[in-house]
Amino acid sequence: MWLELLLCFIATAAFGIIFNVPLRLVWIGGLIGIIAWFVYAYMPTLQVSPVFSAAIAAFTAAFFGHLLARRLRVPVTTFAIPGIIPLVPGGRAYNTMLSFVEEDYLGGLELGAETLLQAGAIAAGLVFALSLFSMRKGVAERYETKRS
Repeated sequence: MWLELLLCFIATAAFGIIFNVPLRLVWIGGLIGIIAWFVYAYMPTLQVSPVFSAAIAAFTAAFFGHLLARRLRVPVTTFAIPGIIPLVPGGRAYNTMLSFVEEDYLGGLELGAETLLQAGAIAAGLVFALSLFSMRKGVAERYETKRS
């Protein structure tokens, strides 16, 4: 497990560098990636499906990304995009295409559906965290206009 988390940190930090995240913040993105991967890997022990695990892990990465982005005054994408990199089902997409090339169409359709569901779950987790922070901002703005 520790090796997985170390490799997850390295991969997330590397993608942060690729996405031009400031070097002083790369390690924070790496930590968010570790947290997201830990949540994703731990949820199946609680009998949670991989798709729902991906949604919860993406929400966790986006939530911490929003909190730290506000605190450090940087764009949310600085942390959210590298933070979800460990969750992206690239290996599953590869296996989907491999199944189709090997003419295992039923297996390819099954893997493809799971891949699309997992990718959609990641997007849903990101959007849900964004909506929570947007809703909080909207309520605060309404409160300020009524108060004035």
